[in-house]
Amino acid sequence: MKIALGVSGGIAAYKAAEVLRLLQDRGSRVQVVMTRAAREFIQPLTFAALSGEKVITGLFPESKAENSGGEISGAPADPSSIQDSAIEHISVAQSIDALLVMPATADVIAKFARGIANDFLTTLYLATKAPVIIAPAMNVNMWEHPATQQNLQILRERGVHIVEPGAGYLACGMLGAGRLAENHAIVEATLEALGIRQDLSGETILITAGPTREKIDPVRYLTNRSSGRMGYALAEAALRRGARVLLVTGPVALAPPAGAEVTMVESAEQMREAVRPLLPEATTVIKTAAVSDYKPKNASQQKIKRAGALTIELEPTADILSEIGRRKESQILIGFAAETENALENARYKLVSKSLDAVVVNDVSREGIGFDSLRNAVTIISEHEVVDVPETTKWNVAQRVLDQIPKLKAHRKLPA
Repeated sequence: MKIALGVSGGIAAYKAAEVLRLLQDRGSRVQVVMTRAAREFIQPLTFAALSGEKVITGLFPESKAENSGGEISGAPADPSSIQDSAIEHISVAQSIDALLVMPATADVIAKFARGIANDFLTTLYLATKAPVIIAPAMNVNMWEHPATQQNLQILRERGVHIVEPGAGYLACGMLGAGRLAENHAIVEATLEALGIRQDLSGETILITAGPTREKIDPVRYLTNRSSGRMGYALAEAALRRGARVLLVTGPVALAPPAGAEVTMVESAEQMREAVRPLLPEATTVIKTAAVSDYKPKNASQQKIKRAGALTIELEPTADILSEIGRRKESQILIGFAAETENALENARYKLVSKSLDAVVVNDVSREGIGFDSLRNAVTIISEHEVVDVPETTKWNVAQRVLDQIPKLKAHRKLPA
């Protein structure tokens, strides 16, 4: 996960350093975005050292003197860096899984509510489709002012998650509401907005991921473009939501999530043999692997030499998903369908013909999503509903897929 941590100008800005650490402890990558006012309370270098990421302090590049903490030199910025900065808020907006703003001042809240975008943080807010969480902190009179409360209501109606401030002695010496929420409450609210909760505790989820390889000769094989990212995102998300995860994976260039019980395979037959003994342990099976539909009928034991046209006779591989559908008892079975045409019709046929509880379909002919991408757009189809998930990160898609498990269990009247 990547979280953008927006820090605005309040005395509680120093607490953002501890929240950054807590988010890292939960496995998140954090990039800090500071307003100009925030830099009056805490230096960017603090966040850079803690996060290991570039700290963004403005829409446009500054001179080296200002970046290093000295006075502005007045030297013109490199034109190429200006061009890069001009679209940086878009690239950050598309790469994050959540935007957390703490402390959120009355000024930032008002700008968010009214759509004012005059610095990096407010522009990032308008440009991102990721969940937004704000933790307000201000004087009690500012907090209770009708303008502030109206702005907060506007943000709530737009889906922004508000971490309500506490009450007590404030930095200004007054007593009342407006005190920044506790760090752990801010972190938990952020993770909850990302769908990270322990609602899958007690579940054992069997996930297949990645491609398979079917041997042609000792140096060549048939395969596909699957990177395994979708299956690995599901495994990571399920672990974070409390499930035991059994991950059967084809060859990928990814590190398995810590805590998953991993079985590495290469061919479709090896995947089938790995899945079969694990099936009785699973309460849910999610089949994301892009298993080869065909394999060479007679693989050569020696390297095939170049000698003009070559014909390779193929035969079908075992249909692992159909086999699981026939053998399942109380398990929930979710399949994936990568389609290039008639996606919904083909997915509905797969749902019925393979005895699935749900099928997740995506159009892999679209550029920039699906194979070889960190992003995806899918439709989740079950007997009782159709859920469209617009283009987002594969992490967010994974959360939406896992959200279906309790619904599918309830539909089949299975114990939660």
